[in-house]
Amino acid sequence: MANEQNLLGNTFADKDPIEAKKQQSKGGINSGRARREKRDLRRCIEILLETDYTDKNGKTVSGAEALCAKLFEQGMKGNVKAFETLRSTVGQDPVQKIMVSEVDETVISEVENAVLGEDGELETD
Repeated sequence: MANEQNLLGNTFADKDPIEAKKQQSKGGINSGRARREKRDLRRCIEILLETDYTDKNGKTVSGAEALCAKLFEQGMKGNVKAFETLRSTVGQDPVQKIMVSEVDETVISEVENAVLGEDGELETD
């Protein structure tokens, strides 16, 4: 749970403006570096997925096809995570069910009166 000892407070307000500006600048530089690294990783993965490979039977397949085949193979061996990844990729995730229960009519009318008002009109301030 949160308590006063866990709060850091506004650390920049406690410093002089010049020191605060230096810290903010460092944060911006590091943020840019992290974004560039993520972008480069994304580009590398895209290149690997688009590159053609030769499988053990001599057939040429894309990286995406090879990866899907390996995921399928792992799923067939019982790897549940591989199965779930494939299932969600093709959009066959299980439907989340919502339980509907019976509500007493008096509760419904109380809610309607609270929202709409006694005269049935939507109340506006």
